[in-house]
Amino acid sequence: MNYEQRLIAAAKHVFDADARAAPPAVNPADFGVTATLKPHQVEGLSWLIQRYRIGVNVILGDEMGLGKTLQAISLLSYLKVCHMSPGPFLVLCPLSVTDGWVSEVAKFSPKLRVLRYVGDKNHRCNLRREMYEHVIEQSSPSYVLPLPFDVLLTTYDIALMDQDFLSQIPWHYAIIDEAQRLKNPSSVLYNVLRDRFIMPRRLLMTGTPVQNNLAELWALMHFCMPSIFGTLEQFLSTFKKAGDTLPGCDAAEVKERFKILKYILGAFMLRRTKAKLIDSGALVLPRLTEITVMSPLVALQKKVYMSILRKELPRLLAFSSGASNQQSLQNIVMQLRKACSHPYLFPGIEPEPYEEGEHLVLGSGKLIILDQLLQKLHDTGHRVLLFAQMTHTLDILQDFLELRNYSYERLDGSIRAEERFAAIRSFSQQSVKGSLKAEADQSGAFVFMISTRAGGVGLNLVAADTVIFYEQDWNPQVDKQALQRAHRIGQMNHVLSVNLVTEHSVEEVIMRRAEKKLQLSHNVVGDNLMDLEGKEAAGAEAGDLRSVIFGLQMLDPTDVSCEQPDQLIASELNAMAEKVIALRHKQKSDKEDVKFELSPMDLSNGRDLVIKDPASVAYPGFDEVSYLSWVEKFKETSLSKDSPILELENRRNLIEERHQRAEAARRKAEEKKLSNWEALGYRSLSVQDPLRPPNGDMMSDSGSVHLVYGDCTHPSTNCPSDPAIIFSCVDDSGNWGHGGMFDALAKLSANVPSAYHLASEFKDLHLGDLHLIEITEDGDEQTKSVNAPQWVGLAVVQSYNPKRKVPRSNISIPDLECCLSKASFSAAQNSASIHMPRIGYQGGSDRSEWYTVERLLRKYAALYGIKIFVYYYRRSS
Repeated sequence: MNYEQRLIAAAKHVFDADARAAPPAVNPADFGVTATLKPHQVEGLSWLIQRYRIGVNVILGDEMGLGKTLQAISLLSYLKVCHMSPGPFLVLCPLSVTDGWVSEVAKFSPKLRVLRYVGDKNHRCNLRREMYEHVIEQSSPSYVLPLPFDVLLTTYDIALMDQDFLSQIPWHYAIIDEAQRLKNPSSVLYNVLRDRFIMPRRLLMTGTPVQNNLAELWALMHFCMPSIFGTLEQFLSTFKKAGDTLPGCDAAEVKERFKILKYILGAFMLRRTKAKLIDSGALVLPRLTEITVMSPLVALQKKVYMSILRKELPRLLAFSSGASNQQSLQNIVMQLRKACSHPYLFPGIEPEPYEEGEHLVLGSGKLIILDQLLQKLHDTGHRVLLFAQMTHTLDILQDFLELRNYSYERLDGSIRAEERFAAIRSFSQQSVKGSLKAEADQSGAFVFMISTRAGGVGLNLVAADTVIFYEQDWNPQVDKQALQRAHRIGQMNHVLSVNLVTEHSVEEVIMRRAEKKLQLSHNVVGDNLMDLEGKEAAGAEAGDLRSVIFGLQMLDPTDVSCEQPDQLIASELNAMAEKVIALRHKQKSDKEDVKFELSPMDLSNGRDLVIKDPASVAYPGFDEVSYLSWVEKFKETSLSKDSPILELENRRNLIEERHQRAEAARRKAEEKKLSNWEALGYRSLSVQDPLRPPNGDMMSDSGSVHLVYGDCTHPSTNCPSDPAIIFSCVDDSGNWGHGGMFDALAKLSANVPSAYHLASEFKDLHLGDLHLIEITEDGDEQTKSVNAPQWVGLAVVQSYNPKRKVPRSNISIPDLECCLSKASFSAAQNSASIHMPRIGYQGGSDRSEWYTVERLLRKYAALYGIKIFVYYYRRSS
């Protein structure tokens, strides 16, 4: 029996077992599930139970937002209550959804005991100790291990870190949520789970079972049933034509491959899409309108874009001869994408002095459109999910939201778990329907800003009814999954999805490439087979980068070189935003989801905006001859248009010259000041700027940030025998305050206020200075009992002006970063830890500043390999 016959025989065995025993009729209430399952969820639960009885491991591949988690929880409840399996059960999922899993189990299946096995090393050690003590106390001759839980919920990363412990437990059933994480069979996680963990029965859950190619699909199927699905080579040699069809292939053979593959997958994977369920009447969801908005490059973006292409021209020429390597091509594409998002992503482009202003908005065509969209959405009480791929782009978008005074939450990889869960809960508790502008302002965040990779997986954010993609992901399935955070079960409003793409740029090439990638998923797990002609039209590419580089020919160098006034572009884009908002309310009676593509091209010609169906948009193929012709044309254009292209370089040179002159003057003044101080016997305690991190700019694994309760002026409670730096913020007035940290530091040592006053007298208090004062023996009893050296670091991060209505300014984040850098450097030099109160968090009303501070703390803790303790002060009730 060859490989294909073996797969068909295995699928036939499963289908025959289905025929012999009808799917079990299940009533979730009988086994403790308190939720009312929708018809498709009851069908899915019945299918999972039947597959469990047959003895096969499967994939629950329902499209995102159809309630896979609830179906899985119901299955575990059934296994426990109906005595199919005593447990324990293992659930692996991303950190961002652990909170959702715990709350759903508690709400819908209270009979299941869940242990959330996440947290730092010490916390997990305590959990293991408690488990061990419970097992010892409950020890019995029974074959069932008396663990204090039914379900252990943890993350992929912790499963790897604590594999020695977790792999010892015989898991009766394992669920891997967001199982696309296992698409690479060479990954450490894939091999550790397969080789070390005892989990013969397993369920994979993923809304994107086919992401890029058939090899990834095989990895998931092989993880479920390795004895059936054999090797990757066998799978690809059997079904390669179905996944990588080239022009000229036999259409009948292609259709036959698809038919066989879908028959086999049907036995081991349950895949339902929202469109199919809505058509059958099994599901009712609000309509989804998807709009791709083609944005132009504004003048500054054109200069940056052309400057990058001109700089990379030798590599673009070398690409056609095969001389360019993949890394150099990736760099070119990344630089061009940054220019499309916002030119301020490049250092030296933003004008000095660095101040918030309209220049931030006018520097990017996409940001102009976003500004108009958010204004209209805010006025009508909608809430928005705003996705970007790059963290630095989120920084710019955060500055923009601050400029417009919009309330927001932010979630990316730098935000710790507790803050993530708080932000998600806060946003999810808000109602969209019927909100008014004033109510939206008072009730919480208007925008939930998310990194696509960090926050696009597994979150339920139906409080938003508008999704905006500022940047698109290489993998279209990631963006699709991000969209399902809002368009899913529980959503009550018509959902509008807006994808901002820069027209005739590298972004448009990537978007067209993504549309072709989606065809593979449709062909393998979609409802209908695609005909050969449709597949040929999609074309076959050698790879993403090759496609994108060839696609640069979409750009017309002469068009980029001529500048259109930004005011004219802004008025055109305002009209586009009006059209986008109008589309939300168009054809309200239509039940079908619709897609549009909007381009400003017709507006520039004085005609009304044309709405185009994406299917009708012609897209040139990736032709090497036309690409080479474009390179030559670009070379000629860049030579004749040198002056505007070189303007940025000249600006950078002027900035550099100005900086050198200012530095020379500063050094001269510094020498004079030091000479005067020496004559008067004053020695400055201000820490000099560190030249570079002690470990050569490498991030250290030993650094960490700890959030604790207590008094930061007594660091010995957390670090009894270690040197410590107590970090506190002050202004540049020279007036020592009263109450709070001022009294605590004065009580700690009289040297602290006295050194501050002396620094003011000698004009040694400047924003960004850190004064490091060693604690002497004149402090309180608790301080005297500490043997390890301690210092107080006074960070000058606020300006003081008695003429202002509020004399003391807010904390300056750039100056705070400068002081944190100095304090971290000093701590590393003295093998000390840093202890500080929480900065930038007033009563939880606005966490935006704390987000920024926390990112800085984690950055410098990792950079210098130090421990930073942030203290929450318990106030008496």
